[in-house]
Amino acid sequence: MVKRIVLLDDYQGIALDYGGWDRIPDEWQVVALEQHIDDPEELVAALSEAAVVVAMRERTKLPAAVLGRLPELKLLITTGMSNVAIDVAAAKAAGVVVCGTGINASPTAELAWGLILALLRNIPAEDANLRAGGWQSTIGGDLEGAALGLVGLGRLGRRMVPVAQAFGMDVLAWSQNLDPAAARALGVEPVEKLDLFGRSDVISVHYRLSERSRGIVGAAEIGAMKPSAYLVNTSRGPLVDTEALLAALVAGTIAGAGIDVYEAEPLPADHPLRGAPRAVLTPHLGYVTEDTYATFFGDAVEDVLAWLDGAPIRLLEG
Repeated sequence: MVKRIVLLDDYQGIALDYGGWDRIPDEWQVVALEQHIDDPEELVAALSEAAVVVAMRERTKLPAAVLGRLPELKLLITTGMSNVAIDVAAAKAAGVVVCGTGINASPTAELAWGLILALLRNIPAEDANLRAGGWQSTIGGDLEGAALGLVGLGRLGRRMVPVAQAFGMDVLAWSQNLDPAAARALGVEPVEKLDLFGRSDVISVHYRLSERSRGIVGAAEIGAMKPSAYLVNTSRGPLVDTEALLAALVAGTIAGAGIDVYEAEPLPADHPLRGAPRAVLTPHLGYVTEDTYATFFGDAVEDVLAWLDGAPIRLLEG
């Protein structure tokens, strides 16, 4: 077995600075790939000698067609405890152990509030105007007395609630499996889907991506929004119909959007979203924090060591 560990999608060149990779036995070579590899042939070539692969969230797709061509692969680790980009069943069928890591919930919710405030108070535009020599050029909106609509009230959606209430906002929520009693216990009003989009001043998406939820925010939902309302997505790009959102932004039928996640990542340089009006864009920063990376890579190192000891931990189902 080749003693090689490959870390995928280390965009910022920092993966080896976190987690204590020096705890791995010296005979193992640890390599971090900074460039995203989308082409399956190139990916197979890059991973051909890897016994261990560490995937950063869902940045790289690892389907059965790729996994079946990696005979040296024995351990596959994903940051977090789920990854729709990995065919876990195919990996296990090939004899590959699949493990996950812990994940911090708070950073993504914190970024969602950053995008909301940036939109409501026009922070990017005012910063650019001030640097260009100007002064006040916009009039902001208010959160107090406004309604926050949550698409999803799970682990992340729930973190939005106390902050919204501290701002003096009403909170509405919808999901396919929402427990109305649990929502009301949080001070959240459970509503129907289009009711949420029609009543909310700010809509924030916090939903797990699956084939069932792909496009769950479509033209009908965006069309139901107030002209003064904002849409924020820090969850997964395919949850929102990009074409419908772009059309609304260009036409001005909604006030704006804060977007951290995209159908294709990294977002192509010529993608029309890069020029979209009334939008604040960030490059999937939701989980990109010091504490999260310490958790991701620290747990990944633990996963490797436990596997080497013959007692793998944090095993994924699938």
